[in-house]
Amino acid sequence: MAPKNILVLNGPNLNLLGTREPHIYGSTTLADIEQAAISQAASSGASLSFYQTNHEGALIDRIHAARQEGVDAIVINPAAFTHSSVAVRDALLGVDIPFVELHVTNVYKREEWRRKSYFSDKAEAVICGLGPFGYKAAIEFVLDHMKERAKL
Repeated sequence: MAPKNILVLNGPNLNLLGTREPHIYGSTTLADIEQAAISQAASSGASLSFYQTNHEGALIDRIHAARQEGVDAIVINPAAFTHSSVAVRDALLGVDIPFVELHVTNVYKREEWRRKSYFSDKAEAVICGLGPFGYKAAIEFVLDHMKERAKL
């Protein structure tokens, strides 16, 4: 059975997509990504919530709320928290909701310190370097993977 309730989380500075370093992050805005993601999920019969914050505590609170809301899967672009937040990692592990880690850029083609993630070893999958298409790929993976997981 496919997930019915998907949460997409976005960390710090992703609200600047489309204007922040477009030579690195592209010109697609987070609002464009959100609209496409909601439509994609709806066409598969799932609902999708989207959340972005620049604040670590707010992200943790949103992850905690996800369990109460019956979220089936999380797609998270932790942005800079990828390399620094044990607290966000602990929140994801604490709610025990499967998640996909997502990055717009290929972190392995960037600075050395961007290659360390506090999430990758616990994620169902890691998607990086696909630009905004990464969100579509992550949601498709969640829909397909969760179907397969339910069959087991």
